[in-house]
Amino acid sequence: MELRRLRYFVAVADEGHFGRAADRLHMAQPPLSLQIKKLEGEVGVTLLDRSTRRVALTPAGERFLARARTILTAVDEAREEAVRVAAGEVGRVSIGFIGTATYAVLPALARRLRAEIPDVELDLKGEMLTPDQVDALHEGRLDLAVVRTPIPDTELDVRPLRRERLIVALPQDHPLTGGEDVDLRNLRGEQFLSYPSRHRSVIRDAVLDACRRAGYRPRLVQEVAETSTLLVFVAAGLGVALVPDSVRQLPLPGVVFRPLAGDPVDLELAVATRRGETSPLVARVNAALLAMYREG
Repeated sequence: MELRRLRYFVAVADEGHFGRAADRLHMAQPPLSLQIKKLEGEVGVTLLDRSTRRVALTPAGERFLARARTILTAVDEAREEAVRVAAGEVGRVSIGFIGTATYAVLPALARRLRAEIPDVELDLKGEMLTPDQVDALHEGRLDLAVVRTPIPDTELDVRPLRRERLIVALPQDHPLTGGEDVDLRNLRGEQFLSYPSRHRSVIRDAVLDACRRAGYRPRLVQEVAETSTLLVFVAAGLGVALVPDSVRQLPLPGVVFRPLAGDPVDLELAVATRRGETSPLVARVNAALLAMYREG
């Protein structure tokens, strides 16, 4: 059964007249009558009563009309949905964020996507370490990942977002909070809180390298995976921590942030996707994230 014949039948039923239906369909009346006859032949019953001046539906035609409308509506909705999927306007996208980006990037990106593509279902996963996000991308559990570089993985497409400096988080009663900045050499002998060593942490490596250049190896007393928990431990006086500058957006009573003196220690924030990703929705979200940083 051809969909066009269903549309012809609905037009004739709506107009109650073959001539007016033909005008509505921009076709001649004889071909229209022929197509309706073929439809009745396919169905096997008479759908229209042509014995009066006005074309009327038979009881079978009335029931068939209701079904035809439902079918045509479903087809139109399917076509529209397919177009919207191809345009990246509907669907579900899963995005992972490292700890600091959970507070600095996630809220801004979520607001932007809600405004630009409101019908998209967002699955946002915060406080994920970069290695865990890389695994999740390969396994299909994430579509995009906001990570720290470098990522030596040729199967991923990694694009930089911004660079930010390491700063120091100190307990509020620490003597070094009195200055405008902190010389890393003055943290020799302090107890350091750090991100876990079970995976390769970019921030942990940066901290170890910065302290090495300052002439010592930091005394790491506690490993913490979540940035929020790390700051709670700093506030409790369990140690100090070197964290990205964006952590300032997570203020916590009992913690004081200070820049490091001397040459800055920079970290790069980036977005990663699977290389060769074909999803229009993933491409659109990726473009929105990159635009967000280009606009400042």
